[in-house]
Amino acid sequence: MELFPPVPLAEWQDTKETLHRFAQIVGKIRLAASARRNHWWNVPFHVTGRGITTRPMGQVDGNPIFTIDFDFVDHRLAVMTLDGEERSFSLPGQSVASFYDQTLAALAALGVRVDIAIARPFDLSDADRPFAEDTEHATYDPVAANRYWRVLSQVATVLEEFAAGFSGKASPVHHFWHTFDIAHSRFSGRRVDQPGQVDPVTREAYSSEVISFGFWFGDDTFAEPAFYSYTAPEPADLAEAPLSPASAQWVAGGDSHLAVLRYDAARAEADPRAAVLAFYESAYQAGAGRAGWDIAALACPGGITDPVRRI
Repeated sequence: MELFPPVPLAEWQDTKETLHRFAQIVGKIRLAASARRNHWWNVPFHVTGRGITTRPMGQVDGNPIFTIDFDFVDHRLAVMTLDGEERSFSLPGQSVASFYDQTLAALAALGVRVDIAIARPFDLSDADRPFAEDTEHATYDPVAANRYWRVLSQVATVLEEFAAGFSGKASPVHHFWHTFDIAHSRFSGRRVDQPGQVDPVTREAYSSEVISFGFWFGDDTFAEPAFYSYTAPEPADLAEAPLSPASAQWVAGGDSHLAVLRYDAARAEADPRAAVLAFYESAYQAGAGRAGWDIAALACPGGITDPVRRI
């Protein structure tokens, strides 16, 4: 199987817009039915051998323990409880409205009651429209959905490899449903006091000094897939730091900068995997170095912290 197969946004944008809203519905169920974690780590999806999963949830809210899985091989959504009960339905042919109805019906059939606080998209163009009324987004191309999952899985393994080199506080490699990206974040351990007017989602996400690394599939603001990294708060002169490979660049956005390696540029490298790893490492060195992190103390070569094993 080709590493990083082509995934141009224009070829699957309609499917992506539909699938993104499907994911937000399930993600908001996860948000309501799971124990809250720092930096919202309880809410993202994790990649599986057939798609993506919420992981087990429930119990803390009185529900049975259950999971919701997207299967991008057989193209089904499966809701399962710990006692082996399951309800599933096909993804092709669903609108956002019918997907929402069938998901809630599957939960109810298994005795799961979840109240979604705001049953509308988050930070999307139709954020004022309830999921139950969205019959516009109804495109699901199985080939495109399967490719999305394969790319997601490949990027996840590269991010896992990169994550092994850091011994400090760090996030899992996980797939955020609100922005539809996959990311891994490293923290220096220093707190950040956010201004009072900052929204609660952002306040929790950026309550500590962080450098994040990830990949997204493109959207209206950046219309192509790309690997990225950012440092928050952004240290002075960050965008003057060199990036690897040579095709990587700093992209300005407001008062901050994003390190970007376009997906097609990575694919064009002789060794795409090595190019992405080099990109993430160069972005980390740029952010951590200028922010004054103790890079040597936080290093974890090959995933090993034992000083004897390092010799």
